[in-house]
Amino acid sequence: MIARLFALVIKEFLAIWRDPRSRAVLFGPPLIQLFLFAYAATYDIENARLAVLNEDRSRESRELVARFTASRGFEPVRRLTHVRQIAPTIDRQDAMAVLHIGPTFAADLKSGNTAQVQIIVDGRRSNSALVLLGYAGEIVTGYASDMAAENDQPGPPAELVTRAWFNPQLESRWFIVPGLVGTLTLVVTTVVAGLSVARERELGTFDQLLVTPLRPLEIFVGKTVPALAIGVIEGAFIVLAAIWWFEVPLRGSHLLLALSLVLFLLSATGVGLMISAFARTQQQAIVGSFLFLMPAVILSGFATPVDNMPDFVQALTYANPLRYMLVILRGLFLQDLPGDLVVQQLWPMAIIAVVTGAVAVWLFRHRLA
Repeated sequence: MIARLFALVIKEFLAIWRDPRSRAVLFGPPLIQLFLFAYAATYDIENARLAVLNEDRSRESRELVARFTASRGFEPVRRLTHVRQIAPTIDRQDAMAVLHIGPTFAADLKSGNTAQVQIIVDGRRSNSALVLLGYAGEIVTGYASDMAAENDQPGPPAELVTRAWFNPQLESRWFIVPGLVGTLTLVVTTVVAGLSVARERELGTFDQLLVTPLRPLEIFVGKTVPALAIGVIEGAFIVLAAIWWFEVPLRGSHLLLALSLVLFLLSATGVGLMISAFARTQQQAIVGSFLFLMPAVILSGFATPVDNMPDFVQALTYANPLRYMLVILRGLFLQDLPGDLVVQQLWPMAIIAVVTGAVAVWLFRHRLA
């Protein structure tokens, strides 16, 4: 038995090494993933977008704002003039945090009362929000100590009041579980679609399928429907588990969520069929699928914010359907994302679905060997 197992292992190594595409898969993906992890997978937060509402406009308040803007952790992107501007700024993700200084800040400092400063962070990104709150706490604590020493006061005259929107307790589960709806369905749908044509090629039946009266577009639809159905069923199961088992609130429209999931899975199926059309064997199809899936997850914002990635890496994320789906999922679960903002994420996925589907149909027609 041991001799048979050894011979089988040698045969598999030789089969992989003799095929040029298999050799490329052995060396190409590790190098690509090395660079992707090095540049994209970072938990450091630098230049987080900060909006400032300074209702006091005194020397003391301007000095506190200057400490925030001089910090590496924050980058001022907007000056607000009214409290009503805070909600739209956070809702549309124009800023990751809002620094709010009340109109009595300097007066409270001079009178010896506690001067409160509020910072509002986007709780949909719980990990980033926790880091930003730590940065803000250090800045305010340093400012308070300096002011206490300057005014010869026994204790710090200012304290920070924090509030996280959409995820008040900053539970990581609320951040991760909605993302799993997109990530896991992407994996299953891509692999199922990727194996469909490769399996037929390996069995020698795909050429027979092409000579039937079925047109390439009909073959594409026939290959798409099973993968799409499996993905929708799994997505629905994960959504129900998120709501009933993990107790993550679903505040948005169920209809928008279903529409978004179907369109997202169509784009994933197109990618899987493209991979399957190129692959000669099921083994290559599986490896090719994971060659796409690993960068797709890294570049989606699932674990680390896209804003923290270098510009050239961010440009790659626009071709990733999971990037748009995660915005929709976290927005509908935690925020009740408005329909117009959902549409802004839907049309890029529609373009990806059309392009990948057209390429897959073209590959079917030309019978890539």
